[in-house]
Order: sequence, then C-alpha cells, then structure tokens
Amino acid sequence: MNHEVVRTRKGILAMRSIAAGEVMHPGVGPLVESDQLYVRQSRLGERLRQQKSPSLVVFDIGMGAGSNALAARREALDVPDARLELVSFERDLGALALALSEPQAFGLEGESGKAARALLSTGRDETAGVRWQLRQGEIVAALAKESLKADIVFWDPFSPRANPELWTVAAFAAVRCVANPHCTLFTYSASTAVRVALLLAGWAVGVGDSIGEKAATTAAAIDVVDLSRPLNRSWLTRLSRTDVPLPSDASADAIKRVIEAPQFKA
Repeated sequence: MNHEVVRTRKGILAMRSIAAGEVMHPGVGPLVESDQLYVRQSRLGERLRQQKSPSLVVFDIGMGAGSNALAARREALDVPDARLELVSFERDLGALALALSEPQAFGLEGESGKAARALLSTGRDETAGVRWQLRQGEIVAALAKESLKADIVFWDPFSPRANPELWTVAAFAAVRCVANPHCTLFTYSASTAVRVALLLAGWAVGVGDSIGEKAATTAAAIDVVDLSRPLNRSWLTRLSRTDVPLPSDASADAIKRVIEAPQFKA
C-alpha cells in the first residue's frame, strides 16, 4: 500500500503518501482546500452559468484522493443545465481507493462515493450534467495525447521534491498545449521556481488566494486579462538573487526570458 490515512495536528483526517512522505491538503483538510483554493478561486460555478460552449472542461492534475474533482463535480450539479467535462490525471489510484474507507473525511459519502467507485472500476462516471473521466498513467505523456482542451486546470500533484517532473517548464508547456485561449490554472505552490516554470512555459502568472497557513498560492492564465492579481515588475527583483531557485529544466537564458515575458512589458 502506497498511502495511509493520518490525522493532522489540527485533528483533520488526511491522506499521506508513504513513498513521498507528504500529506495531501495538510493545512485545512481536503474538503476546505478543494473548495476554496480550486473551485471558488477558479469561479467554476460562475463560469458554468456563463458557458456558451457545449461543456466547460476541467483538468484535475494529480487526482489523489479525488477531493478536487469531487468538489468540482458537486459544484456543477448545483448549477441548473450545467455541462461539465471533468478529466482527472493520475498514475496511482491507491489514494482514491483508500479514501473510500473514510467517506465522510474525503467527501465520498452517498452519490459522490458511487461516482468514485465507478471511476475506479470503469475509468468514467456520467450523470446529468457531468462526465468524469480518468487518464491513468504518466501525466505529461497523457497530456501529450489529450484530445480535449482545458478551460480550467487544477494543478495539485505532490511537491517538486516528490514529483520533480510535474513542476518543470516541460510539464507546464504540455498542459498549455491543451488549453483553451481563456484557460486558467491554479496550484497551491507560490514558490519562485514554480512561477518561473509557468512563465517560461508561456503562461501569464499571478498571485493566488491564501489558504490555511499559506499566505499566497499561484494562479496562471493563457491571457493576463484573466488574472485578478498578475505579478508585476516588482516581483522581478527576486530574480536578481544569486541563489534564486529555478526549475530543473530552465535554459541558460531563463531569467532574461522571464524579464521579457509579455506581462512585464506593460
């Protein structure tokens, strides 16, 4: 078994990866973080109400115990006539399988649990308004083969220490290739290296909402107009440090390319 259910210092049940030694959603618990950081911040409900295309497409990168995907699914089911195409990317399904043993802690009671079990057994679940599909395997490779285009991306794998390949320029470039023109991306990390990776991959990058003990997270978009708090030129001062952290696949001219990114030219 690669995962275990643990109780945090705040008394919240959470999922821990034994191999990575990391706890998913450690600060406020999976249900609160999924709702506040991903569903609310992405304005999912509002976008579902305003959608003009046949469906709104959400990519759930690093499904884990399914908290983010199920939060999005619940939001969509509360919007009359909404059409949500929800695609979860994950290589290890053990966390979701284990979460079903603690349904209340992980939002897997009743109908949500039924949907999760269907996803595990068949790779999909479909109900009125929501189609949830699983892409199992290496995530960057799966993105390269993806036919759908994302409107919203929840980027929530384990940290760069545990999953270094998912926090690279190449990874963020892969998801940008399957993003619609007004796609937005949200992640819990606010590190300089992650923001640099996003900028080098062609995303506009901004400050995301605080959550728990995190003073800020990160929001990104194809078009900077879709960011409420884009990084400005003052943020660039941190790149002058000799020890500035950079993504592992950053090119030799990475800092120069970041400084010349379109969002800093205005």
